[in-house]
Amino acid sequence: MLKKKNILIIDDSALMRRVLSDIINSDERFIVCDVASNGLEAYDKITLNPRRYDVILLDINMPKMNGIEFMEEINRLKLKLTVIVVSTIAVEGAAETIRLLELGAFDFVTKPNSFSEAKENTFQENVLTCLACAAGFDRMDVRSKRRTEAPLLSKPKGNETTPVISVKETIERKPHKAVGKDASKLVALACSTGGPKALQQVVPRLPKNLDAPMLIVQHMPVGFTETLANRLNELSQVSVKEAADGDCLKKGTVYVAKGGSQLRVSKKGNEYVLSVTDEPARNALRPCADIMYESLLESDYDDITCVVLTGMGRDGTAGIKQLNDKRNIYVIGQEASTCTVYGMPRALYEAGLADVMLPLEEVADAITKNVGVR
Repeated sequence: MLKKKNILIIDDSALMRRVLSDIINSDERFIVCDVASNGLEAYDKITLNPRRYDVILLDINMPKMNGIEFMEEINRLKLKLTVIVVSTIAVEGAAETIRLLELGAFDFVTKPNSFSEAKENTFQENVLTCLACAAGFDRMDVRSKRRTEAPLLSKPKGNETTPVISVKETIERKPHKAVGKDASKLVALACSTGGPKALQQVVPRLPKNLDAPMLIVQHMPVGFTETLANRLNELSQVSVKEAADGDCLKKGTVYVAKGGSQLRVSKKGNEYVLSVTDEPARNALRPCADIMYESLLESDYDDITCVVLTGMGRDGTAGIKQLNDKRNIYVIGQEASTCTVYGMPRALYEAGLADVMLPLEEVADAITKNVGVR
């Protein structure tokens, strides 16, 4: 018999506690075993029994003790808790969300703007999928398992999704060719769940005179990636910015794909230029790393360093597979034990595409070693 995962909801809204409880209890894998109306109440419950809860859903803006204060106290006590941020102010207060991810939150889900939207399938499935991933269910079993009949996910309208390009379990990996100091180089990185925190252990460790521009696709909705880029810029020697349409790629600059948009690279004259487009999501992702990698197929970079960090799913693998067929690439994957979710790096590894799988703390040095400095 399936042992249900115990969930704690921390939210000052009685209505939202009820909505979240109904969503979670509708899935046979979970049960809401406790609720709290603020961080202080939750803190008292957790310190009495730290192992009671498998996953915690945390609001940000609450009286007595808000979400950030709660996480700071949990960290002070060195408690290892799995926390998902669920808050209405997550878009407007993106800085607070990024801060909570820095403090160790697993991931975040944004609340809808109205009660009617909260009852829709999209929010319900977002909550349950994130919960399943956080609770450690198999990567192929993250969709909801409802005890009661529920509407199916809405079908995509028009061409909102594109089928995943199939990748064989093993492929013939082209050997990476070392290039000279004057060669043209690019770094292209993909990450998802756990990515914001992981990026803080990679980007700030890169040297200011990195001999290549760097692209990052971090799965995030609109409104978050500018804050993420600004935070990384504060911590780093390299310059970090949210990608803007028409940006010319410069060495020593990191461009974070804009949430809610797709990112492509094209050559204009002697320069490479970014295109930030409103084209549809692929496999429900916008930005999508596969699209970013595929846009590099016709480039004439002498060397492209592809990096895949923590994240759910397999985004990036199909695009890197295509690059392997046409371009000189060096591929770095994050080793399993340091991943929040070993989905995207695992797909890369199982496809036979990785040159090396490294612990997170070694990724920046590997990038620098392959790219070099000016």
